Amino acid sequence: MNPRRKASSKPAKLPPDKGGSNRALNMQVVVFVIGLILIGRLFYLQIIKHSYYNELAIIEHQKKFTIPAQRGTLYFRDGDSVVPAVLNTSVYTLYADPKAVNNIEKVSIKLAEILQLNRSKTKSLLQKKNTSYVVLAKRLTKVQVNTLFKDQKDLQGINVTAVPQRVYPEGSLGAQALGFVNDEGIGQYGVEAALNTQLQGKAGMLKAITDVNGIPLSLDDATNVAEQPKDGDNTVLTIDRNIQAKAEEALAAGLAKSKATKGSVVVVDPNTGAVKAMANFPNYDPAKYFNVGDDAYQRFQNRVVSNQYEAGSVIKVLTMATGLNEGVISKDSRFNNMGFVQVDDVRIKNVEQNVNGSRSMTDILKFSLNTGVVHILSQLGGGSINGQARDKLYSYLTDRYGFGKETGIEQAGEGEGTIYGPHTEQGNNVRYSNMAFGQGMGVTMIQTISAFSSVINGGNYFKPHLVEGKMTDSGEVNSVAPKPTRTGVVKPETSATIREMTRTALKEATAVSRLVRSGYFVGGKSGTSQTIDPATGRYTDDKTIGTYLGYGGDTAPRYAIMVRVDDANIGAANFAGSAAAGPIFGELSNWLIDYYNIKPI
Repeated sequence: MNPRRKASSKPAKLPPDKGGSNRALNMQVVVFVIGLILIGRLFYLQIIKHSYYNELAIIEHQKKFTIPAQRGTLYFRDGDSVVPAVLNTSVYTLYADPKAVNNIEKVSIKLAEILQLNRSKTKSLLQKKNTSYVVLAKRLTKVQVNTLFKDQKDLQGINVTAVPQRVYPEGSLGAQALGFVNDEGIGQYGVEAALNTQLQGKAGMLKAITDVNGIPLSLDDATNVAEQPKDGDNTVLTIDRNIQAKAEEALAAGLAKSKATKGSVVVVDPNTGAVKAMANFPNYDPAKYFNVGDDAYQRFQNRVVSNQYEAGSVIKVLTMATGLNEGVISKDSRFNNMGFVQVDDVRIKNVEQNVNGSRSMTDILKFSLNTGVVHILSQLGGGSINGQARDKLYSYLTDRYGFGKETGIEQAGEGEGTIYGPHTEQGNNVRYSNMAFGQGMGVTMIQTISAFSSVINGGNYFKPHLVEGKMTDSGEVNSVAPKPTRTGVVKPETSATIREMTRTALKEATAVSRLVRSGYFVGGKSGTSQTIDPATGRYTDDKTIGTYLGYGGDTAPRYAIMVRVDDANIGAANFAGSAAAGPIFGELSNWLIDYYNIKPI
């Protein structure tokens, strides 16, 4: 018999699980390595790249705020003192975020009642939900804004922003010379455009940390970077408000008397090139430039500087100076006036037909003889009109008198004029014969009076200018005495002879001399130029341009005046220079004699 064995109560021992132990160890290693990587990454980000990410955070929350510069003030001269011509103020633009407006109907009604805005137009603007900015009104005053926002009920989504605007204490005085500043703060026309960079200054910049609403927070200086604005230059102009006012008054009255459509006047100190007055008619109010009608471009232009035209017989003074300076004629020279002169296939005639025979050089200016200056041109060519004569006249007109190029005066849109070269197809003998008496060439008034000034002041050409200097913070004018850009334009003796001849010519030309105060050192020359008929392309006497160019002074010229009158309706179109422009010159010259306290000779 085989006895059964009793089962054991103890479990059997298993061999150790070496694979599980390895897994745990591996997991610990992995966790440790990951921890090291995270620590390393955090160390890299927080320590090594701290500055980089800190800068990124600042940039993300930092915004730039422009600090506008103050546009420079413009000043007129008032005798020995200065007065503001253009100042700065603020107006307001009303705008809305249509998405934030709660009740369009109520807002439209309120704006119509308080600001007299068109209700339907305002309502239409506020219904534009595809934008967050619409302009409702411009150029609101502080009073209007305060009245509107006195009760802000129903005005959610409506706001205003201040906009700088120029103020003109003298109204429309000197409007074309000054120009204006548009809604974008950019100078337009005149001095405002020519000196826009200097006048507008340089805006400053504030970089500030903002909250979620874009409101700057007050933090340390390291996170707020401010660049201070540089205000524009406060600029003193050479224009004398008293002379300017008189020039505009005399111009308007003279144009009305001659029934002319438009005209211009410029007054210059011939010894410095400083412009004392620059007037144009029709005029405009630069504070309300946006209300000017369809002829805005014509009204905004300073025609003294920008508009070239054929100045006519006033140029005879310069042709005479050329002949005298070259020694081909003298004051006592004479020529035989036949009433006409044949140049190639063209017969050139005089307007004045009753002065034939032997005539002096002064008679050429007195009777405005075209044949006389053609004679001078021929003398420049050794007795005939040829290439030598053309070269000599061209050299004087361009190199000495400055025609055919900008003068550089501080005005936008200056014209160069048109002078045909002596060896071009257009620069033939007939053309140069016409140029000798101011036809067939395009000039501006500022070019002409600057050239004339150099001939009467002893031979020095001064660049015409409107800026005397800057106004310092202490209220002083930082000006520099102008120096001539060219000397020896003509000889001093030539200049003296021209002064004497123009004075005699004026004195003996009764049409103008009776308008000028006798016993004073005043001289001048009239000019009447034909215009081109658009229908025929030929010169016509139906519409002419009258010009008068002259000076006054004591022992030396103190002022030079140039007057231009377009389309005078006086019944004697061929004499518009003396009959329409002459009286304006006379009135202004007489007034300047008193203003400058000039003594009789």
